[in-house]
Amino acid sequence: MTATLPVQPTPSPAPRVGGLVLAAGAGSRMGHRPKCLLQIDGVSLLERQLQALTLAGVTPVGVVLGHHVERILQDGAWARWAAQPVRNPQPDDGHVSSLRIGLRALPPGLDAVVVALADQPLINAQAVRALLQAFAQRPAGTALLQPSVQGLPGNPVVFSGAVMAQILAGDDHMGVRPWQRAHPAAVYHWETPDSHYRLDVDNEEDRLAVAQLTGQSLRWPHDLERSTRHTP
Repeated sequence: MTATLPVQPTPSPAPRVGGLVLAAGAGSRMGHRPKCLLQIDGVSLLERQLQALTLAGVTPVGVVLGHHVERILQDGAWARWAAQPVRNPQPDDGHVSSLRIGLRALPPGLDAVVVALADQPLINAQAVRALLQAFAQRPAGTALLQPSVQGLPGNPVVFSGAVMAQILAGDDHMGVRPWQRAHPAAVYHWETPDSHYRLDVDNEEDRLAVAQLTGQSLRWPHDLERSTRHTP
């Protein structure tokens, strides 16, 4: 008698997850300096985000640049982590403009997209992996995950390839927040105690607060280290 070998199930292919880091802002509340170049232990916030995404298996990753594009490219973080710089020629049009330009630069057929902010100092690979795991286990009928800390929204966000297509099919004002307002039942507010998802650096007070909260100093590169110039 010929023995019949058990049929081994074919493993499902890993989802294709792309990423965007939004780094096009002027930094007007930080003396018109690129916030993403603030450093912890000599490593820029931009590089920390690219490292976190890449080590969590997110690829490809685009970096949307606008203001300070030449100085940010000098940092070299995008090249060290094989990220693609994407230029927003009109960065003052806001985050939605940068998001849409970045999404268009990603390849088609992605299963999901992670959209991160360049000024979050404590997002690491573990935090991104936790987001992706929560997204994989999201409730049926949801397609966009936003971390929520004590009921307050955080970042990065993760959404499906279908949401990416719907955003790009909309008008120039269609971004993550308008999509959420239009599809509230499809948004998964993932509650987490990890306050790192809420922590970003918008001004000098935030920079000092990070040091007080974590004991990790945020410092400017030498060429950008000067007295902060506040603008009205």
